[in-house]
Amino acid sequence: MLVLVGPPGAGKTTVGRVLARRLRVEFTDVDALIVERAGKPIADIFLQDGEPAFRALEREVVAEALTVTDGVLALGGGSVMADETRARLRGHRVVHLQVGLSDGLRRTGMSTARPLLAGVNPRATFKALLDARAPLYREVATHEIDTVRRSANQVARAVLEAIGEVPASAPADPLDPDDPLDVPTPFGAHAAGATPLPDPTARH
Repeated sequence: MLVLVGPPGAGKTTVGRVLARRLRVEFTDVDALIVERAGKPIADIFLQDGEPAFRALEREVVAEALTVTDGVLALGGGSVMADETRARLRGHRVVHLQVGLSDGLRRTGMSTARPLLAGVNPRATFKALLDARAPLYREVATHEIDTVRRSANQVARAVLEAIGEVPASAPADPLDPDDPLDVPTPFGAHAAGATPLPDPTARH
């Protein structure tokens, strides 16, 4: 199993799907499992049930997924805050997808689908989130990959090299200018024109 962790906007779902496709395994997204289990969007869980209820459900879903999933597993951005979750991750291949403040803001767009980021000062909120969680991501990670100014395909290639699935000496992947997964994150972009990472399954 390969587990992806990182803050909102790191591209865990997009890169996870690319990795699963290249490794020919299943992809599982913990946030999607939570929505399926609860029968409502994550934003509604926060609003109607509160964050403690969401975190309890998240811990339960992560524990189950780590037991039954065989493939690529993307955890929610806050999953690593739970001591028991970090303990469960020991012994797994865990990749921390790093994202900078500007890229994270641009990709998330501070949408209401991400309730922890929809505050009065989203930039300050996101910075505080990054500062608080970064040590926890590093604690559980066996590999760290920087996503800044990299396309989803480039990030996936870096992950495959890090885990030994592709030799670092192998030729670079060919670029397709018409493939959104080959478009790097623009440098200096900001949240006003948020651009989520593309869905790698959309073309199939």
